[in-house]
Amino acid sequence: MHELDQAPGPPVTATPTTTQTPVTPVGGQHRLGSLGPVGLVLAGCVSVQFGGALAVTLMPRAGAPGVVTLRLLAAAIVLLLVCRPRLRGHSRTDWGTVVVFGIAMGAMNGLFYEAVARIPLGPAVTLEVLGPLALSVLASRRAVNALWAGLALGGVFLLGGGGFGDLDPVGVAFALGAGGMWAAYIVFSARTGRRFPQADGLALAMAVAALLFLPIGIASAGTRLLNPTTVALGSAVALLSSVLPYTLELLALRRLPASTFAILMSLEPAIAATAGFLILGQSLSAMEAAAIALVIAASIGAVRTQVGRGRARVKRVPEA
Repeated sequence: MHELDQAPGPPVTATPTTTQTPVTPVGGQHRLGSLGPVGLVLAGCVSVQFGGALAVTLMPRAGAPGVVTLRLLAAAIVLLLVCRPRLRGHSRTDWGTVVVFGIAMGAMNGLFYEAVARIPLGPAVTLEVLGPLALSVLASRRAVNALWAGLALGGVFLLGGGGFGDLDPVGVAFALGAGGMWAAYIVFSARTGRRFPQADGLALAMAVAALLFLPIGIASAGTRLLNPTTVALGSAVALLSSVLPYTLELLALRRLPASTFAILMSLEPAIAATAGFLILGQSLSAMEAAAIALVIAASIGAVRTQVGRGRARVKRVPEA
């Protein structure tokens, strides 16, 4: 969850559709320096997925809507204090963009946590990543993307055991809905990033998402949201799933090509499955592991196709 000229926070550029080209070092310095950014991205991925696993353990205390409320509120408070975004000088279109971005962010989080309350973390993230993957395939409009779409669909078919008989269909629907909201999040994150400096747009959108979700969380969890242990765990989820990864990815994108970043983000389903196994004891069958591998391969293939197309365009541009 993160970005540069695309969007104001980490979640955005973390998708297979990122196209920005950050300035990178040259020659040997680039090869050595890239170890740092790659480590930052992987640390961000691990933080997000282990934060998601921690959120699952918190759900018996506050329920999925309560956990989302605590996460969004804590993350919004931290980002507003750190970024101190300027509220004046923005047009009506600017505010409309950031509000829609916040709605997409809140819906993405709400749907995803409803999904992981019903199905294992690894399959949930695998289904969710289909949203950005579909956006990437549709955006490039190349025939080879039919291969990546086929691989992804094959992975989904395997994940459902031929009909999702082993997965809660409601959880599957929530995960797919979260994927759709992730795609919307990417689009409006990019637009917000172009209209607001640094991470100001992300901070404001997080505040919008938190305010919109607050009534839902109060109605669902009530006074349980005020329990000190619940608040502490919810703040930890916010730190692991929002603040820390967004910051790490933002730093990484200053030195790491967007194509490399997107490919690394495609590994999230595997990291999620590992987090689910280590923290929640959620093991995967051989078929589920193969399904996740197919979706990861489809994501990486779509990213590489997008990058290759971009390079071809550059070569066709005549020199001045």
